[in-house]
Amino acid sequence: MLTNVAVLALNPVASFEIGVLCEIFGTDRTVDGFPGYKFSLCSDGAAPLQTEAGFSLLPNADLNALDNADLIAIPGCPPGFRVHPTAGEADGIKNAVLPQEAIDALKRAHERGAWILSMCTGAFALGYAGLLDGRRCTTHWRHAGQLAEYFPAAEVVPDRLYVQDGRIITGAGTAAGIDACLHLIRQEHGAGVANKLARRMVVAPHRAGGQAQFIEAPVPDTAAADGLQPLLEWMLTHLDAQLTVDELAQRSHMAPRTFARRFRAETGASPHDWLTHQRVLFARRLLEETELPIEQIAARAGFGDAATLRHHFTRRAGTTPQHYRQQFKLVRS
Repeated sequence: MLTNVAVLALNPVASFEIGVLCEIFGTDRTVDGFPGYKFSLCSDGAAPLQTEAGFSLLPNADLNALDNADLIAIPGCPPGFRVHPTAGEADGIKNAVLPQEAIDALKRAHERGAWILSMCTGAFALGYAGLLDGRRCTTHWRHAGQLAEYFPAAEVVPDRLYVQDGRIITGAGTAAGIDACLHLIRQEHGAGVANKLARRMVVAPHRAGGQAQFIEAPVPDTAAADGLQPLLEWMLTHLDAQLTVDELAQRSHMAPRTFARRFRAETGASPHDWLTHQRVLFARRLLEETELPIEQIAARAGFGDAATLRHHFTRRAGTTPQHYRQQFKLVRS
């Protein structure tokens, strides 16, 4: 039974995510039939917690509260924080400190079967505690590569809003913390309570798609492939053409097999994968910035028809072209 919630806050703490945890677990709605929780904001000292927004919060518990919690939640914090053997060491706002006492408490909580939930870069604290080893997890897409680099034994899934592996839930960036918390509410109290709470908070009970739809679509960097740069730039201006390896190899004055090996060596992908990725990026731009019908976007991006566009777009963006347009279409005055 989930009744005791402790938030492990590390300086500087993300104010939005603290707010989400307070809204979901720290607000008393028992009079309206919602479950009630004992809610503690924990730190390793009596000093106020600094937020990334510049104001301070006063914790109401120390790290001992973690040992009695049914859920330990960790909001976002700088991913490059330092690990210390003892608590209470002062540090600047740009360098969070993870006390050894907190690491030990997280390990004990996991061993006794408590829920552990991280939001955004809070996943790094779980990594330092060794709780991500051999587990699927996620974080904000901007930090997913860093999380995988820091903790190679973890299986980082960068395109999910949240990931549950056993009793550990990791959420992606910012608003995905709401999705992760509602998922936990569904696990503990059922879909009816989760849906009722979502309506109360004026949010969707469950968002379609994953984090991939929010990842920035940068202009492709062709400079990294010096030998093939002219060809890559030409390909980007002919995405609507039906390009084959034989044709591309001929333009590069290479045999097809030699061209395919050279292409992968310089770009890290096969010609087909690279071209499909660029077509999806172009389709995203057209969905955001134009009123073109899906069929025309499919043709201009080189997919031929809407069904093929939908297949590749959904695989790479985690949502359908129609849903993506609804979410990200530029509002014009």
